[in-house]
Amino acid sequence: MEPAIWWVRKDLRLGDNAALNAAIAAGGPVIPVFILDEVFETYGACPRWRFGLGVGRLAEKIEEIGSRLILRRGMAKDTLLALAAETGAKTVRWSRAYDPDQVARDKTVKAALDEAGIDAKSLPGQVLFEPWSVETGQGGFYKVYTPFWRAVKERHVPQPTRAPSKIPAPTHWPESERLSDWKLAGPMRRGASVVAPHLCLGEDAARIRLYDFTANRIGDYKARRDFPADPYTSKLSENLAWGEISPTTLWHAGLRAMDEGKAGAEHFLKELAWREFAYHLVWHTPGIVERNWREGWERFPWRTDERLKEVRAWKQGRTGIRFVDAAMREMYVTGHMHNRSRMIAASYLTKHLMIDWRIGQKWFEDCLVDWDPAANAMGWQWTAGSGPDAAPYFRIFNPDTQLDKFDPKGTYAQAWIAEGQATPTRTALSYFDAVPENWGLSPGHAYPGTPVVGLAEGRERALAAYRNRDF
Repeated sequence: MEPAIWWVRKDLRLGDNAALNAAIAAGGPVIPVFILDEVFETYGACPRWRFGLGVGRLAEKIEEIGSRLILRRGMAKDTLLALAAETGAKTVRWSRAYDPDQVARDKTVKAALDEAGIDAKSLPGQVLFEPWSVETGQGGFYKVYTPFWRAVKERHVPQPTRAPSKIPAPTHWPESERLSDWKLAGPMRRGASVVAPHLCLGEDAARIRLYDFTANRIGDYKARRDFPADPYTSKLSENLAWGEISPTTLWHAGLRAMDEGKAGAEHFLKELAWREFAYHLVWHTPGIVERNWREGWERFPWRTDERLKEVRAWKQGRTGIRFVDAAMREMYVTGHMHNRSRMIAASYLTKHLMIDWRIGQKWFEDCLVDWDPAANAMGWQWTAGSGPDAAPYFRIFNPDTQLDKFDPKGTYAQAWIAEGQATPTRTALSYFDAVPENWGLSPGHAYPGTPVVGLAEGRERALAAYRNRDF
């Protein structure tokens, strides 16, 4: 029979993969292919590198069950048409995407494949609920999280499907490029070796991470999740971002924990629904990824010059505000940043420093292993005050009081800021190994004695700008 192509994207798993199952159900051999295409080429240094590592791990899993992952680089449309012509494939299946860059690519691909007489279809798998399937009583989309949560929390979510034990292989395999030739680690420079030990790669590791979280920490998740030095977050955002585990799998794990009476389980489900809300919004209002979501905010007087010394201090984790600096350094060493820390770092940039949120959004896209276009855009706009369901602009986090509240023993700050410590932690010293050499930083440098912008000064400037806005 004619082969089917499984176009691998952000679904680096065999279990609970509707696109893979549909390709197998076509009845013939299946050719898995990953394309380093026009969308993935635009990703920042850390996400591109991390995604490449995930692709490599999936290739190993596929080989274990007698198949192989074909690698190609080029425009998605041209590459798929060429591969179909090479192999005689008349079927292409892939997991559906919702952010504007991927949607635009997929529309172009679908039209070209249809015109060539190829049966092309996308399948769900990246979200729990298709964005168009969740509607308000008036038939529109939700713009506020709380009613969205009420609308979805009791909805049926099918059980995740098992991984296939075998993927039917073709008699002859098409040529494949080599992952190593793409040199995806190049832009990471020396940071790759620092971040690598903190990664959780692949479907098997993601499932182990989920089991450990639900068995040992989910009960205290709601009570302790805001304390950045405590290990009570799941860190599964890394694996969700690249599809190494499905949201359906996480949802049912959370439901089981609720049935077992674990106190933090419902809040974990709410966080999954918050991610759903981000995709709900990015589908209905795709401009959220690059424009202020709220009307009038394009006229707000944020500063947009990335060369400002305040922007450089923020990026380097040398603002003189310990919570902000610890957060940025955690990101450089691990590729992660604690959720409470993200809010504090983003608030300081957009409010105390009056810097446009898009500068921070782009920097996170370059540095996070769990970068996600929908969650990143909504998170930044929520904090900045310009987005849906946003914290009011006049609600300005005080990083010092936040650190006192959520890091009362100073454990988090000590873990990431070496300067001033007689015996710095290994993680704090790793920051100097991870950051660009041209920053010229070393543990011998003194920590900033004066904040780049003081908290009281920055707060008053932000409030004055808000009071004097012209919208």
